[in-house]
Amino acid sequence: MARRISKQERERIQAILDLLDEHYTTEYKCYLNHENAWQLLIATMLSAQCTDERVNIVTKDLFQKYQSIEDFANADLKELEKDIHSTGFYKNKAKNIILCMNKLINDFGGEVPRDVDELTSLAGVGRKTANVIRGNIYNEPSVVVDTHVKRISTKLGFTKETDPDKIEQDLMQVIPREHWILYNIQIIAHGRSICTARSPQCETCFMNTLCKSYLKDKKRGK
Repeated sequence: MARRISKQERERIQAILDLLDEHYTTEYKCYLNHENAWQLLIATMLSAQCTDERVNIVTKDLFQKYQSIEDFANADLKELEKDIHSTGFYKNKAKNIILCMNKLINDFGGEVPRDVDELTSLAGVGRKTANVIRGNIYNEPSVVVDTHVKRISTKLGFTKETDPDKIEQDLMQVIPREHWILYNIQIIAHGRSICTARSPQCETCFMNTLCKSYLKDKKRGK
């Protein structure tokens, strides 16, 4: 069911997006280093419960050792586990990477698909990973719900949901389609620099007068 949004709320949302554009530019940027679609797919799978910085350190050597989809498909499981150990959950990640690469070869001719249902049919690939690929590789408008987007979207009052898939649906309704990819890029930057999880700088945040969480706290005298 479509969410009804008042004119005033639409104006608030647009004001937030304008400020994000102003402070973080409208340049498309991917924080995971990659040279092609399958490398981004693997890097995104590794990023689950791991920082992008750590993933980039690991993939620098990983993509030198395994230089093709076939290399990963034929990798020794235990050896791959060691190679990606520092990203956490390495057993599941290694198993899924090998299964995923084999399915790419067997079902998709060695090409990373762009369709969300085909992407999520791959081992270890959920909607978040699928949307990273769709947005960064195929420029398909997609909403990526990572930890920054989940936390800050709640603070801004864009969603009350906790399930990432439901948050994605909410954001698709309140954010204009042309801003879907940018929103994720900008919110990651905001979550790292100002609205951090441990110590958000609410008093100096350029969006505080539009942030429902901040205004609610001010009203309560916090």
